[in-house]
Amino acid sequence: MDPLDILTDLENVVPFFQPIFSADEQRVMGYEVVGRYFSDGQIISLGSFFQDEQIPDEYKVEVDQLLLKKALDKALTANEDVSFFFNRSAGLLMYEHGEPLLNELLEYEKKGINLKRIVLEISEDNYPGDLDQFDHLLRYYRTYGIKIAIEKMGSDSSYLDRVSQLEPDILKVNLRALRSEAKGNAFNDVLYSLSLLARKIGAALLFENIEMEYQLQFAWKNGGRYYQGFYLSFPNGELVDRDLLKDRLKAKFHDFITYEKRKLEKFYFTAEEFQAKVLEIVQKAKKGSSEELFELLIKEMNQIAFRMYICDEDGFQNSPNIFKTQHGWVTQNEYIGKNWSWRPYFLENIIRMRNERKGILSDLYCDIETGETIRTFSFPLTESGYLFIDISYHYLFEHEELL
Repeated sequence: MDPLDILTDLENVVPFFQPIFSADEQRVMGYEVVGRYFSDGQIISLGSFFQDEQIPDEYKVEVDQLLLKKALDKALTANEDVSFFFNRSAGLLMYEHGEPLLNELLEYEKKGINLKRIVLEISEDNYPGDLDQFDHLLRYYRTYGIKIAIEKMGSDSSYLDRVSQLEPDILKVNLRALRSEAKGNAFNDVLYSLSLLARKIGAALLFENIEMEYQLQFAWKNGGRYYQGFYLSFPNGELVDRDLLKDRLKAKFHDFITYEKRKLEKFYFTAEEFQAKVLEIVQKAKKGSSEELFELLIKEMNQIAFRMYICDEDGFQNSPNIFKTQHGWVTQNEYIGKNWSWRPYFLENIIRMRNERKGILSDLYCDIETGETIRTFSFPLTESGYLFIDISYHYLFEHEELL
């Protein structure tokens, strides 16, 4: 499509609205506004128009402003708690110091649009300008109640830094990465870090590009408050009934909840089994040495564990590693004296075990040395001795509730 065709036919440039659904109410909480162009009976996305670097910014801003006006006209007819999301690149947002956008929003505020309903989805891709000035502009917008959502910000290495600096109201997570098994584990790790950061700064997670049920379940399980994608609803020229999917989402969430509760019940049952098994072994070796304890553990947990060791309450290892190789179990004396208190949750778990006098089965994590996904069962031996048993991925794989 020739850009001039669009610029000379602005009457056929229209906003479409893709619904965004909330987890807490299972209804439409807002709409992402996307540009469309009617041509010879076809509906054409304007995405390529805004991404074309050959088109001057003033032309893009003109089309953006037109879409903004038409969308806000529609927003005047919507419920007062419905939000509208507008995509803006950093370059276009900084055009004329951001005044065209703000002035238009202030005009619609006079007509009854509460600016707290406006969400700006920001992208910094290839932005060559001064980020400090850009951040200042965003802070200025927020003084009017305008919310900020981050869609994609610079390179992956700088993403979390920018999130920390801007403290946006909403973080958008693109679920297209779930299609690639090769990216699966890395994606999960980054998402976990992102969810922790979102919780710290009080941001909501919005999962986009949900195209299949398993992606909706993934979004729900990983703390998503808002959901968007073709699996739920396509962009539409009109605003849909807010309760369009209420019954369907309630049913899906019920299925997800039921599945997770069963899985958690199995997890806690497994943790109790480990507690009973290890307690029995420890009691048998109560008067013996740590070597005798390890011999009994190897005999009983040969198909479960691949590493075991003992630390004191400060995290200093006072036994060797007992490690399983292809040729059997070996003793690794070089680990004696190493300290593990720097590991996340280590001291917290020590205190829990000391107070509850009970073992703890850890969450899933990637083992530093083997690179495998594992869990660790920790058990209080004495007032100052704590046993750690690393559970192999092979065992976890055979017990779905542990993955």
